[in-house]
Amino acid sequence: MTPEAIQTILEVDRIDTFYGQSHVLQAVSLSIDEREVVCLLGRNGVGKTTTLRSIMGLTPPRNGRILFKGIDISKKPSFQVAQMGIGYMPDDRRIFPDLTLFENLELARRLSKRGNVQWTFEKVYDLFPALVNLKERKGSQLSGGEQKMLAIGRALMKNPDLLLLDEPSEGLAPLIVQNLAEVLGRIRDEGVTILLADQNLKFCRRTSDRGYILEKGMVQFQGTMEAIWQSEEIVKKYLVV
Repeated sequence: MTPEAIQTILEVDRIDTFYGQSHVLQAVSLSIDEREVVCLLGRNGVGKTTTLRSIMGLTPPRNGRILFKGIDISKKPSFQVAQMGIGYMPDDRRIFPDLTLFENLELARRLSKRGNVQWTFEKVYDLFPALVNLKERKGSQLSGGEQKMLAIGRALMKNPDLLLLDEPSEGLAPLIVQNLAEVLGRIRDEGVTILLADQNLKFCRRTSDRGYILEKGMVQFQGTMEAIWQSEEIVKKYLVV
């Protein structure tokens, strides 16, 4: 893809998001180009999850705009946002515990309203070979890591152009985190843009092109992952627990 062909797929323009009277996001802005992997960094409670939920239409912003492919989605319900091409894996995975792994994937495929069929069962299983022998196992019988793989696969079955991932590396063993980083690279190579929220700086450095650091519901720093990694001051101020 030539530089001239790269387009901004998502633009978040000074959004304010509230939970009741609590002002969680304050004038948050960010942008993502096609086929980028961008991460939201910060400690617990700084607004990373709320940013993803605002984009997905689950917690709509009270002020500001969210543009997806140039279309304002700020006030659209989440099912319409999904139909437009945004996939979402929440931090608690939200798989259906009484359905089998296969049924969880099949449900996402059947609900997809998008015509550009790209992701199939075979492609998901190729990404996550560990799932192949678990097709008939119910969601409640899967381990945390297996549920996370299923949740990503389920989001892909809806053929998104933009994939939102909330804490994808949380609770995973180091080897699985390493494999997940490789998987995200393969997903990007398939043409999917990724926005992830995670506290694991090493994981984000390996997977992401750029990062936005949140603190108290505001963007405090943005730059390449290498710039963030090399800045001891920024890491200590905003990322060290």
